[in-house]
Amino acid sequence: MKTVIIQYNAGNIQSVLYALERIGCTAEVTDNPEQILQADKVIFPGVGEASTAMNYLRNRNLDQLIIHLKQPVLGICLGMQLMCKHSEENNTDCLGIFEEKVCKFSPADGINKIPQIGWNTIEELKSPIFKNIKDASFCYYVHSYYASLGEHTIATTQYGIRYSAALHKDNFYGVQFHPEKSAETGEQILRNFIAL
Repeated sequence: MKTVIIQYNAGNIQSVLYALERIGCTAEVTDNPEQILQADKVIFPGVGEASTAMNYLRNRNLDQLIIHLKQPVLGICLGMQLMCKHSEENNTDCLGIFEEKVCKFSPADGINKIPQIGWNTIEELKSPIFKNIKDASFCYYVHSYYASLGEHTIATTQYGIRYSAALHKDNFYGVQFHPEKSAETGEQILRNFIAL
């Protein structure tokens, strides 16, 4: 089993690597197209800003590589948002794997504190990636933008408004929360992804 974490100019890669090690999975961090294509599982994490990240991906043709991957791919936080069609963050066209749009939290939504930082639930779970996870389990979130609800939503949560906590289409999965920082629940989700 070969697991690859895509290296690009977005943070949080090291903590994902450590989380995988905790569940007994070794992973390679790379932006080498051949190594990514040969992987059994691909993880696309990220903490950062959408337009900068997309520019980096496009300049290295990683955008086209990612959308044509056939093995299971897991986008985390910014990684999931970049897998959507468009982000309001600097009006950025993204990879377009998911149709859902990425919007900025707004005080008009009844939200007092942006970004959302801390523990929140995952609800209405609809995927094998949530095997052995109880509905309304808590995960750790850090973000100012969210993916809207849509046909690819496989989990929801609420922060002023209800939005997609996770998305799935074909071999692509995305989670808005950070499984690598979400204690036993996050570790189980990572195990489930690796076992797909």
